[in-house]
Amino acid sequence: MAKEHLQKFNIAIKVNEADIDALGHVNNVVYLRWVQEVSAAHWAHVAPGHMQEQYLWVVLRHEIDFHKPAFAEDTITGYTWVGNHQGAKFERFVSLYRTGTEDLLASAKTTWCLLDARTLRPKRIEQEMLDLL
Repeated sequence: MAKEHLQKFNIAIKVNEADIDALGHVNNVVYLRWVQEVSAAHWAHVAPGHMQEQYLWVVLRHEIDFHKPAFAEDTITGYTWVGNHQGAKFERFVSLYRTGTEDLLASAKTTWCLLDARTLRPKRIEQEMLDLL
């Protein structure tokens, strides 16, 4: 496992019984929910309150690769970091690992768009925000 993700923002996620599908492992849709939860937690962690009130984020695209299944007894660590940006859009990456192991369960690349919370129109990402992310 590459160790550079260890420097990235992360949160712990506990698998719930409701996350388990008929095959006995976490349903693929749940991984997508976790990608969004990790992303939202990062924004809530780095952005000051006034910025969280001024701006909203919407997803334009999700690309997710499923590597290994997660099970009911697992705890997941979700890591996230941002990539390239252009105008109102930027890339975000999320990797989901089984906590305490080197098992990469899923990896995602998402494209997000910044919106002005008042007008709901796209807003160019300024340097001040990039510095936070």
